[in-house]
Parts: sequence; C-alpha cells; structure tokens
Amino acid sequence: MGSAVTHAPATEDLTRDSEPRHGPVKSPRPAALKRRGRRENLAGYLFMSPWIAGFLLLTAGPMAASLYFAFTDYNLFDAPRWIGLDNFSEMFADPRWRHSVQVTLWYVVVGTPIKLIAALGVALLLAQKRRGQAFYRAAFYAPSLIGASVSVAIVWKAIFSDDAIVDRTQKLFGVDAGGWTGDPDLIIYSLVALTVWQFGAPMVIFLAGLKQVPRELYEAADVDGAGRLRQFWNITLPMISPVLFFNVLLETIHSFQIFSSAYIVGGGAGGNACGPADGTMVYTCYLYVQGFENSRMGLASAMAWMLLVAVALVTAVLFWSQKRWVHYEEGGR
Repeated sequence: MGSAVTHAPATEDLTRDSEPRHGPVKSPRPAALKRRGRRENLAGYLFMSPWIAGFLLLTAGPMAASLYFAFTDYNLFDAPRWIGLDNFSEMFADPRWRHSVQVTLWYVVVGTPIKLIAALGVALLLAQKRRGQAFYRAAFYAPSLIGASVSVAIVWKAIFSDDAIVDRTQKLFGVDAGGWTGDPDLIIYSLVALTVWQFGAPMVIFLAGLKQVPRELYEAADVDGAGRLRQFWNITLPMISPVLFFNVLLETIHSFQIFSSAYIVGGGAGGNACGPADGTMVYTCYLYVQGFENSRMGLASAMAWMLLVAVALVTAVLFWSQKRWVHYEEGGR
C-alpha cells in the first residue's frame, strides 16, 4: 500500500494587511480636485462681484483719480494739466487754509472730549437698574440717528439765530450776546453743541462695556471702603479702556470729517458758505469751496489727500498711545 501523502492546509499570512472585498478606496484624482476648487472659487467671486465692482468704481477708482488730480490744474471743464507740487505749495501758503486747519483742530480737541464725557456720564446712569430704562436708552440714542441730517442742521441754525430760543434764554439771565450763528466767535460753539447732542452712538458702546465689568470687583472695593469716585477711577475706567479707546478713535475721525452741519449752520452757498468771517471754516468746508465753488478741483484733491495723511497720522498716534493706558483682560496692554 502506498503511503498517503497529507498536506497541511494552506494558512494565510497574518502579517499581511487584508483588504475589503470591494478593493481599496480610491482618493479623488488631483485633476478632479483642481476642477472642484476652481468651481468653488468661481462661485465665491461671483457672489463677491457686486462688492468688488462697487469698490473699484466708487472707491479705488475715484481715489486714484483724485491722487492724479492733486498734481494737476483741473477745473472740471478743461483737461487736467500737470503742474507737479504747485497745488501743495499754494495750499500751505494760503492763510484761509491755515485758518481752516486751526478751526478743525479746535473743533476736534474741544468737541470730541465733551461728547465722550457726556456719553460716558449718561451710560453710567443708564447702567443702573431703574424704571423705564429701555425708553431712556432709546430717547438718548435717537439724536445720533438724525443729528447728521440737513434738516436737523437747519433747525439747529434757527435755534441759535437772533431772537430765537437760545438768544431769549440768554437774555433771561442778563446775557445779551445775540444769536450765535451771526457771531464769528460764537458760531463754532453751536457746532460743538450739535455734536455733543449726538452722543447716543458712543453712549451705547460705553453701556455695552459697562455691562461687562464684573460686579465682584465693586463688591470687593466696597468691603475695602473705596468710594464711588475711587471705584470709577481704579475699576471702571481700566476695565472699559478698550471701549474708551474705540470711541476716542472713532469720534476723532468723525470730527475731522465734519461738513454738512458746518456748511448748513454757516450759511450754505454764497460768500459766507462757511460762516460769518469764516467762523465755521472747517477743513472739509474749505475743500468744498475750492473744489465746487471756485472750480479748483486739483487743489481740492490735494487738500483731500492732506486730510487723509493727517487722519492717518492721528490714528497712528492713538494706536501707539493705547499701549500705555488700554488694559485688556489677559493683563496686557
């Protein structure tokens, strides 16, 4: 009998990775990924196209054109003629331009702090729980919505004119100063009063910042015997310093850009477009006079770029200074 040969059953190599019956999962090819990425990018650009077109046609394009016009003699009717730096030389030598710079700086330095102080003061009052709080918030915020309109500027001019409400109120206290809009020395104060009246927007921002101050800090200060003034100086101001910095920056830039109220209160078109004896001759008002009343668009463009540079420098100084007095939650400055 022949001996039977037995074979051991074949065993699978356990060290070999097994694959599913349907085979390995194939990753998308690079070409397909590129096509899908291009489609997604195209869809994104299509959604952005209205903003891109508006930016190029209404912002970037006019800015580039005004930069070119700043070095030309251009009167809106004839072709611009290149004159180099003559517009800037004429601007610096113009006494009315220097007067407009002085009036604007005075308005910024005086009006902005008063407006922020009023906004912070009212925000501190509204931060307290009291009856009718929502009504008071809306009432104080409303002027900031309508204060920049031409109609309000016309009403403001009437209020501060001769024999109007302000003039009659002054006479009750024995002050016979007359209407502010007719006095070159007083008309600028009516503009400051108008901007202070519009403290609603920074007030809301201050109010939001005050809500974020932990109450535990005030409770600990009460235990230590700190008074309200010391709590405000050592707790409230440091805690809302980022909000304060934001309001200072925003309101300073807005103050440099004042135009409509100064133009309307000052008298509008005509020989006294910027107030009697140039009493409301803020920078933008004189820019408007040169560009649209005197048809000196090249000079007006040079003035506009000087304003841009000035605002950029002031903004840079504010950002540099905030490292010294703005406190953030992580303890940095």
